[in-house]
Amino acid sequence: MNKHILITGGTGLLGKQLTAALLKKGYSVSHLSRQNNNADAKVKTYLWNVAKGTIDADCIKGVDLIVHLAGAGIADKKWTSERKQLLIESRTRSIALIYDLLKTKPNKVSSVISASGIGYYGDRGNELLTEESSPSADFMGECCVKWEQAVDEAAKLGLRVVKFRTGVVLTTEGGALPQLALPIKFGFGTVLGNGQQWIPWIHLQDVIDMYILSIENESLSGVYNMVAPVPVTNEYFTQAVARQLHKPLWLPKVPAFALKLFLGEMSTVVLGSTKASPGKIEKAGFHFRYITVEDALKEIYK
Repeated sequence: MNKHILITGGTGLLGKQLTAALLKKGYSVSHLSRQNNNADAKVKTYLWNVAKGTIDADCIKGVDLIVHLAGAGIADKKWTSERKQLLIESRTRSIALIYDLLKTKPNKVSSVISASGIGYYGDRGNELLTEESSPSADFMGECCVKWEQAVDEAAKLGLRVVKFRTGVVLTTEGGALPQLALPIKFGFGTVLGNGQQWIPWIHLQDVIDMYILSIENESLSGVYNMVAPVPVTNEYFTQAVARQLHKPLWLPKVPAFALKLFLGEMSTVVLGSTKASPGKIEKAGFHFRYITVEDALKEIYK
């Protein structure tokens, strides 16, 4: 059980939660980070600088498995050409730095488990999307394809590869939910666009559980959709949050053109419709704790 796991992006929202869960289960955990700001004395932090191409070669010593979560925030800033390049390279060049080490330094790494994005599929209306569905031709699709291709280079090293196309992770600690809930709390919540776009949501705890399953079940490999079994539309989701917070929704819907004007190309993040199936990971033995968005919100706001 006491495997050593190296996490990139370990100080991010997901990285912190996964680190805590792994330590609780008896794993050894270390991080690759731009700065040594980890408050947990149990976690060793190694430094790297992806832009400069530098990495502490000691980071892979004794490591059995790598979890790749590093990457600049998709919706943190407007998508300029420079930002787009950063979004891609922070995901692809980072894992390439690690692979270069694995090629040249003695190690016992057997597996690489990586995040990817549900944005791989893009805006697909009511189409039910599986892992075999084609990628979108837009920027998000391009970013995810290059991300996954970079991760897949591990197969040339004989490593097991698992990739999770992650949906909208629900938690009050970050991500989309606090941004959507804040105006609702103050009585100004509203539906975005026509409200019929599908939201591929998932509770944070199910995300953590899925990563742990992939770490402990070595028969898992390939790509999996990381989304809950019951997707909901933007309108349904917004109403569910309002009901949970006991707040009314009285404002008119925000028209799509206004969001496109304000957000530009990044408006696809909130206007795109992605109805993805988690059937493959369920067949692999994963059991969701939170199947409906009502159950997820009830736990989150308990």
